[in-house]
Amino acid sequence: RDVNYGWLIRSMHANGASFFFICIYAHIGRGLYYGSYLYKETWNIGVVLLLLVMMTAFVGYVLPWGQMSFWGATVITNLLSAVPYVGGALVEWIWGGFSVDNATLTRFFAFHFLFPFVIEWATVLHLLFLHETGSNNPAGLNSDADKISF
Repeated sequence: RDVNYGWLIRSMHANGASFFFICIYAHIGRGLYYGSYLYKETWNIGVVLLLLVMMTAFVGYVLPWGQMSFWGATVITNLLSAVPYVGGALVEWIWGGFSVDNATLTRFFAFHFLFPFVIEWATVLHLLFLHETGSNNPAGLNSDADKISF
């Protein structure tokens, strides 16, 4: 069947991911407003979650580019190789060597598929540390604002 190269599912995937980022930024804004950054463990796991989601989005974003993925891989290689002491090892670990070839797309696809499971695990950890604070009213809203005091 002619499904226009999966246009509908690709568009839903991309637009859903964009909306997910809007939700994440709103969640971060809410955390900043209510001072949630004071819960250091929960906040730091959230930062790691944000970075994982960004990495997942990046490798998924460059997948349909074809040859442009080589440009993306070059950017990643340059960024990683600039890390002091371990940059070269990072580059070799991600690409399986120093060459950027067709295996790059396979790796990007694998990362884009596997990272959501890592994100899921980190989300459970995020919720576990959030549960440690014991708050069932994280926004701190007054539940009896409509009552008349006597």
